[in-house]
Amino acid sequence: MSATEYIKYHGLLLPLEAHTTESLEYAQNFCVEDTDVFAITYPKSGTIWMQEILPLVLNGGDLTPIHTIPNWERVPWLEEKQLARVVDKLASPRALVSHFPYSLMPPSFCASKAKVIYVMRNPKDIMVSSYYFHQMAGFLEDPGTFDEFMDKFLEGKVMFGKWTDHVKSWRNSELGDRIMYITYEEMVQDLPASLRHISDFLGCNLTEEVIQKIAEHCSFKSMQNNNMSNFSLFPKVYMDSDKSPFLRKGIAGDWKNHFSSEQLTRFTSVISKELEGEIPDEESRNT
Repeated sequence: MSATEYIKYHGLLLPLEAHTTESLEYAQNFCVEDTDVFAITYPKSGTIWMQEILPLVLNGGDLTPIHTIPNWERVPWLEEKQLARVVDKLASPRALVSHFPYSLMPPSFCASKAKVIYVMRNPKDIMVSSYYFHQMAGFLEDPGTFDEFMDKFLEGKVMFGKWTDHVKSWRNSELGDRIMYITYEEMVQDLPASLRHISDFLGCNLTEEVIQKIAEHCSFKSMQNNNMSNFSLFPKVYMDSDKSPFLRKGIAGDWKNHFSSEQLTRFTSVISKELEGEIPDEESRNT
């Protein structure tokens, strides 16, 4: 692994293209407001989807931001370089995203009343999505073979470390009614129902008409065709969509097209052992 591609932060590998010592220090000193809303994800778990959803839910369905502001500016990452440049443009209530485990959130977050939506996805689908992302992202190392990448994923030698550590950190965060858990699979199966859940959690009380409008504009097809959301504005040297589109499939269960029976057994065994007793059975049964 090339030292030029990653920065190591509290044992986690973060891509240097988006993270610097300064951006990580800025994140730790960031002043979280009580009205802030964070979407927390492990990479490739629906982050971009939440960057589309949150502004629309928080502003009552006004489509202006998703058509005029790139997603990395409208809902910036807490830990990335972009935040310091755009934070003064964010209207309250501010929506942010982060891949941080709970232990790396800034002190002001813990002292605030800010709310969190934690999106969890089947780790097999995360690994497949991440595998293709590594092929198209010029700022990440080549993933090697699928089998080689699976070993790295299970060992946590990928950006933001082990998926199991991330899930456990937020499951044990004891944030009470400040945190809502939702799965990528729930959102794929019934987006309007998921939007109602998010709306209720954030106290937005959206009408059914607005819910349906947001669902339509947050569909995978709509996001694929939205230049403010599909990362087509990024230079090809950073993200080469000819190798793999950034928004690739947006489905649940694509892992079935990639895992051999031997790989599936090994993957499931490792994940299940590390998660044993840590998350509710109804959420772990599809891992």
